[in-house]
Amino acid sequence: MSEVFEGYERQYCELSANLSKKCTAAGALAGEQKKQKLSDVRAGVEDAEALIRKMDLEARSLQPNVKAVLLAKLREYKSDLNNLKSEVKRIASGNLNAAARDELLESGMADTLTASADQRSRLMMTTERLNQSGDRIKDSRRTMLETEELGVSILQDLHSQRQALLHANNTVPPILYH
Repeated sequence: MSEVFEGYERQYCELSANLSKKCTAAGALAGEQKKQKLSDVRAGVEDAEALIRKMDLEARSLQPNVKAVLLAKLREYKSDLNNLKSEVKRIASGNLNAAARDELLESGMADTLTASADQRSRLMMTTERLNQSGDRIKDSRRTMLETEELGVSILQDLHSQRQALLHANNTVPPILYH
């Protein structure tokens, strides 16, 4: 195996372990500290990519039997680095999501008072309309009850008049028309 490749490999392994620790630490931080740690990790990722490129060039310059083994290792390192990049993106996007959420909440606070006043006035108007509707229902019910009493009174009068007519019909002798 190539001593140059082994030197790059050793540097990459140390750098990769260091970057993994920094990623874990960055996930637990917030604010400026998190941004600084992520910046350090990104710089380290760039260094790791440079080492992988150097290892790739070195591996391709070697004999075919050694070259295949080294390129297989190199694929593992590239996969490891891609996982590390994904982790950095995930941590950074969590930071962006928090920042976007804070920005939305801050901009919403200015509108909250206006929206609250609007909602209050609409609620007051709706309550007033509801009260007016309730009053109209009460008036309508009262009118209905008065109309019902009048109808009962008229029916009682008609019943008494019918009874009077029937009684008169029974007591008056029939008149014969010639």
